Amino acid sequence: MVLELNASDDRGIGVVREEIVNFAQSRVLHVDKESKYNVKLVILDEADAMTKEAQNALRRVIEKFTENVRFCIICNYLSKIIPALQSRCTRFRFAPLIKAQVMPRLEYVIKQEKINATDDGKEALYNLSGGDMRRVLNILQSTSLAFDTVNEKNVYLCVGQPEPKVIKTILTTLLDGTFETCFKKLNDMRLTHGTALTDVLDNLIDPLLDLDINTIVLGQLIDKVAQIQARLANGSSEKIQILALIAAFLGTREALDKEANDAMEE
Repeated sequence: MVLELNASDDRGIGVVREEIVNFAQSRVLHVDKESKYNVKLVILDEADAMTKEAQNALRRVIEKFTENVRFCIICNYLSKIIPALQSRCTRFRFAPLIKAQVMPRLEYVIKQEKINATDDGKEALYNLSGGDMRRVLNILQSTSLAFDTVNEKNVYLCVGQPEPKVIKTILTTLLDGTFETCFKKLNDMRLTHGTALTDVLDNLIDPLLDLDINTIVLGQLIDKVAQIQARLANGSSEKIQILALIAAFLGTREALDKEANDAMEE
């Protein structure tokens, strides 16, 4: 009564026309007389990886077998599902899991797998997951295979992300240091530790939002950070964008100093 196809299966147009259609056409051998509905269920996981041709073929299959088959289409990116298919479905959006939902399961897996994990390591796993349970377990598995202990340092080393204390140091330098000091710090991080500037920017947003500064000035700074991120995504030089980032912070510091001086004069 149930056909499930996940990301590891071939789900091209051939599978839609053959496997799914054959499943939908076959008769139900057991009918539950107490149930009002006796329908089959087709579950397509990671459906956003399907080709446009396969999705169009699936649309026609859904129309043809609407009486006896229901389709559950699961995806990460709704924009990759064609509009014709979306219009035939009821959409359910699921928010990222909160910490209270992730931690009990994480503790269970650590206990069952007999993994040596510290409290700061578990916290790092959750912070890097973005509320994605699968990502939590994937990072846990990778870290446990690479290191004897799953702690904060090892977790961040495994995924290649800068540690929170590194981000805090960078932010402090950008807010207080001279142009030369800031450039030396960020460039050394790029060359010595191999940390990508885009990863630094991703982790810099939350600490920036916690700053107690004028919201207009903060908004302008975040807008400039976003522009730098976009230029990096388009292949711009990291070295030049480091200079742009420092310039953005120096401009913010100048605006805050001017605001403070104006307040004192009043």
